[in-house]
Amino acid sequence: MFKSIIFTKSELIREKQKDYRNIVVIQVVIIVLGLTLSEFLLQGTQTAEAKLVTTIFSVFAVIHSFLLWDLLRNFTSSQLLVRSCLFILIAIVGTGILVEFPYYTILQVPDRQLYLLIIHGVLFPIEVMVIGFAIRDIFSGEFLTPDKLWGSACIFLMIGISFGSLYDLICIVKPGSLGVAFGMGLPNYSECIRYSLCILGGLDPGLPDASRLIKNISVIEAVWSNLFVVLIIGKLMGLPRPPKEEDGSA
Repeated sequence: MFKSIIFTKSELIREKQKDYRNIVVIQVVIIVLGLTLSEFLLQGTQTAEAKLVTTIFSVFAVIHSFLLWDLLRNFTSSQLLVRSCLFILIAIVGTGILVEFPYYTILQVPDRQLYLLIIHGVLFPIEVMVIGFAIRDIFSGEFLTPDKLWGSACIFLMIGISFGSLYDLICIVKPGSLGVAFGMGLPNYSECIRYSLCILGGLDPGLPDASRLIKNISVIEAVWSNLFVVLIIGKLMGLPRPPKEEDGSA
């Protein structure tokens, strides 16, 4: 049974608030660590520091994947969809741990480019799907509840992370698309996330030699993120507070 079935309306609001808050916290941790520790990855993935950073990121990636799936369960009662996403995420996480384990090789892949393309190519649609469900969720309802505020923060950060995944996909298909040669895998992915967050925050990413495709997509990201902020402010500002018995705040 799923949350949307077994929970009352007020319980579901509180559960969504908790799930949104959890994933926002993990996203903030991943972003902060990515921006502060990625320097060790760019210096080489075989150093002791880089291996430790890879391990840290792997742990938080597992947590983030589980929270994405847990959040998805709030939006649909389709067991097929929920179970399929769970199996896909387990496969992605399991394969990633076996291949990317930094201290010794557990699973060797003959074509690393194809492996990364499959991993990110499967994960990216799941991220987009969760964003779509979350947008529909926060724009529905008649009252301003705490889950909508946390959901707005979650979507905003997911926009940056998902566009970073898209940039990384482009770099996997055509290495060097950022204009600088980074190692495939976590080093390039962390730089793509940094690039995406700069676009999201209206900052100069400092990569003038990035490909035209990435520059054009970054314009789409900038316009979309600003449009989302305008729409969400207009939506939430116009909603009344719910009656006390329906308020989902804890």
